[in-house]
Amino acid sequence: MANQNKKLVLIPLMLCFFCMGFVDLVGTAADSMKTEFNLTNTEKGVLPMLVFLWFFIFSVPTGMLMNKIGRKKTVMLSLAVTLLALVLPLIAGSTLWVMYIALSLLGIGNALMQTSLNPLVSAVTGGSNLASTLTFGQFVKAIASFSAPLIAAWGASTNVLGLSWHVLFVVFLAFGIIATALLGLTHIDEEPIEGKPSSFVDCLKLLGVPVVLLSFLGIVCHVGIDVGVNAHAPSILMERVGIDGQTTDDFKYATSIYFAFRTLGCLMGAAILSRFDNRKFFIVSVVMLALAMVGLGVGTGKWIIWVSLALVGFGNSNLFSIVFAQALQSVPEKKNEVSGLMIMGLVGGALFPLLMGIMCDAMGQVGAVIVMAVGVLYLFAYARKLSPLS
Repeated sequence: MANQNKKLVLIPLMLCFFCMGFVDLVGTAADSMKTEFNLTNTEKGVLPMLVFLWFFIFSVPTGMLMNKIGRKKTVMLSLAVTLLALVLPLIAGSTLWVMYIALSLLGIGNALMQTSLNPLVSAVTGGSNLASTLTFGQFVKAIASFSAPLIAAWGASTNVLGLSWHVLFVVFLAFGIIATALLGLTHIDEEPIEGKPSSFVDCLKLLGVPVVLLSFLGIVCHVGIDVGVNAHAPSILMERVGIDGQTTDDFKYATSIYFAFRTLGCLMGAAILSRFDNRKFFIVSVVMLALAMVGLGVGTGKWIIWVSLALVGFGNSNLFSIVFAQALQSVPEKKNEVSGLMIMGLVGGALFPLLMGIMCDAMGQVGAVIVMAVGVLYLFAYARKLSPLS
């Protein structure tokens, strides 16, 4: 494939990364649905679980599906499921059960996409360019995550199209349709996939390898913190500095602060990792998370909360790539199985918000911060097991 053609093929693939970021609308949706349906914090914590539980169920089967139908068709299937998730609340109404089904479909589509899109990119670009291309893809994904609360807040304040915050589904649906059409029209040569498809048994056996088990738990904590901040940032800010008469809709910009610095971290991550030892960078990142937990736990001023959200955004932005690479390097002959297991670790996005909701109902937003702080403590312990990446 000529260089010029490769660059053109990357356009629909990057749009797919943008669609991958749609999954982060769950935090914005959770806050809005809590007010709209008068949910408890525990019930609110169930909403991210509806999205992220599917990563545990579908990651390995998706790898097996790719072996049968190919990577591009698997990504196309993931886009189709994602479009269905976005259009459902618009045509069936945003009742609580419709939203439950929509968020579940969003999680299934994203599980398919997370597992299949990166290998599809590797069919277009490889060697030294692959890492930088995937890093840029994560940057594009972060733009979608960053924009979700802003679009929702704009919709809630203007009631555009009479949809309030639900206008978010219309905007993302438009981008999803464009991405689907462009990828469908793009020819991609895929190399034959050799070897036996991964199975759940193959993956679970690898938990007996200490580094793989510790890395899996590291992914669980990283994603749990990411989704937890996404879901609780407006509530934390409102609890500490809220003004009478305001709701969490008025504080959605807090989530955007987090995503803005996570986006910046994704953009800078490749350059930083090329200059610094991965273990040192990991430790610095986790120190940022620790400082953020202190600020979110005891801070009472708006600026303290803002700075804390910026710290957790930047600190959490590159942990996934470091942990993922560490796991792959630990068992290089079992990369397919290890990859599936690491994607399963995204189930942390289901577990943490549920525990955070339960703790919130018991002791306020500080309870949610305590749950995330436990994840940060684990990441400190994990840092001791990191070895230089080759």
